[in-house]
Amino acid sequence: MGKKKILLIGGSLNQTSMMHKISMHLNDYDCYFSAYYTHGFIDSLVQKGMLGFCILGGNFKKSTEEYFKKHNLKMDYKGLNNDYDLVVTCSDLIIPPNIRGKKIILVQEGMTDPEDLAYYITKYLKFPRWITTANTGTSDAFDLFCVASKGYKNLFIKKGVDETKIRVTGIPNFDNAESYYANDFPHKNFVLVATTDMRETFKYENRAKFIKHCVRIADGKQLIFKLHPNENFARAREEVAKYAPGALVFSTGNINEMIANCDVLITRFSSVVYVGMALGKKVYSEFDLNELEELLPIQNGGTSALNIAELAIELLEENYNPVPIKEKVDETELVN
Repeated sequence: MGKKKILLIGGSLNQTSMMHKISMHLNDYDCYFSAYYTHGFIDSLVQKGMLGFCILGGNFKKSTEEYFKKHNLKMDYKGLNNDYDLVVTCSDLIIPPNIRGKKIILVQEGMTDPEDLAYYITKYLKFPRWITTANTGTSDAFDLFCVASKGYKNLFIKKGVDETKIRVTGIPNFDNAESYYANDFPHKNFVLVATTDMRETFKYENRAKFIKHCVRIADGKQLIFKLHPNENFARAREEVAKYAPGALVFSTGNINEMIANCDVLITRFSSVVYVGMALGKKVYSEFDLNELEELLPIQNGGTSALNIAELAIELLEENYNPVPIKEKVDETELVN
């Protein structure tokens, strides 16, 4: 018999690198990788280049596939070329039809959107889950859900996620913040700003006001802006030059290493705030910092990927009997 096959689905570079780290502990299995995907009408929009602003296409898909190639990972876009024994993914906002009924492990990517109007619209009016990442975990279409901390476990339980499916494993990329001190980023003791792609994803942001706010916080200290990879770089650079002259702007580079070298981290809605908090940096965020302290991903020395891989092996090999997904779940709702 051949090796059992596992499909690992990426998305953003954060999600993609998480999948890669998990696969490193699954050497006895045949691992394939795919960029995030869907089917039907939404997929037709992706193929026409109309959803380049989200992880289904555009720079996200391009960067993910470049990552696969750089690391010599076997690709199977949309998982069409094999019959998989297990699927590992960082999002259940869309459940493609070809993985329904498979054993699925969902891995928390990082911070989820706040429970705002979009969340309640999807919850009570049954709008598509992909409207907001606040709906992460609510599909019930997985066998196990690996989360960052006990705080997040409690948060997901409050949202209605089946407690018996949740495992506090920690999550790759957020479980060993100390390791980011070993870097060659040339700048130190600065104020770092991690920007968002809110405008690119059709949300309102007054960037001029935000930059001025950052300048006030810096109070003469060196400002460095790390642009979101999905941003319009040219526009963002012009805005920084206008409202924060003298600030440095990076569109590439390891933001976690930048955080390790900074004194102050400013974000709006970004998971990188957790790296700053874990390293004891002075942090500004539009989330409640007390709530973030409760949710802070566990620091386990970078063993989260191994923890998740061990669950994957158990699910595949040890006659593990997870709670079955809902018998009569609406397939359209799973896709949406």
